[in-house]
Amino acid sequence: MTNSLKGHSKDLGDNFTIRRVLPAMEKRSVGPFVFFDHFGPVPVVTGEELVVRAHPHIGLATITFLYDGVITHRDSLKVEMDIKPHETNWMVAGSGIVHSERSKFDAKYEVLEGIQTWIALPKEKEEIDPSFEHFSESEIPVLKKDGLIFRLLGGNFLGLHSPATVHSPLFYADIEMKPEAEAVNWILSDTEEAGLYVSRGSIESNGESYAVGSMVLFEKGTAVSFKAKQNSRLMLLGGEPLNEKRHLYWNFVSTSQETIERAKERWAKDEFPKVPNETDRIPLPT
Repeated sequence: MTNSLKGHSKDLGDNFTIRRVLPAMEKRSVGPFVFFDHFGPVPVVTGEELVVRAHPHIGLATITFLYDGVITHRDSLKVEMDIKPHETNWMVAGSGIVHSERSKFDAKYEVLEGIQTWIALPKEKEEIDPSFEHFSESEIPVLKKDGLIFRLLGGNFLGLHSPATVHSPLFYADIEMKPEAEAVNWILSDTEEAGLYVSRGSIESNGESYAVGSMVLFEKGTAVSFKAKQNSRLMLLGGEPLNEKRHLYWNFVSTSQETIERAKERWAKDEFPKVPNETDRIPLPT
């Protein structure tokens, strides 16, 4: 097994850059996490740096977390919510949801930067009703120790419990570290695996150095240990891998290829629910 992954940069247009780490050829998922994108940093000039028109999802949960900037989320449940730094949006697609994401101008923030991840739902919950949860900074459990700030965005870890509704055993956290700060022997259970992504700065782990864009992998039952070489920002993700293979097509995730094909047909025929105040939609890729 490879001990790390490297994100691949992609320009989505207008100099809006993302790094995609999952899925990778070397490893398709980490725990139940099947998708990991680091977007930005991109200067905020007009507020329209990110424009993602209405598009559908099935069979997964999406989590959006920002370092800088503001994004407005709108969905077919009639939710309209701004997300800001140190907040999270948890959107469960289940049987099907449609949403849009648009950055907006806020004088507090000179750039837009954040992380979006997808979590595959367990097979028996792929068709649950869609839902949405938003958590403010004050609702996210925090652990502070010796130059390290650990914010648990989802699941259970280090004795903390996130209020976010999750559908399989997992953990997801934002970590800030000062130079020389350390995390020592965060033990994974025999059923959990983990990935540690470097968003800013650089770290050392198991005798190796890792810079921005790298994700260090930790196998089941091992210890997560690392040290910051400079001011750093990290994302820790993982949990129990799901038993069945997942099919991924565009924004659709499912254990069933037939379910994917049905979702493709539904979107092509405009049969998904509509997003209020959105008149444009992303067509099905051909």
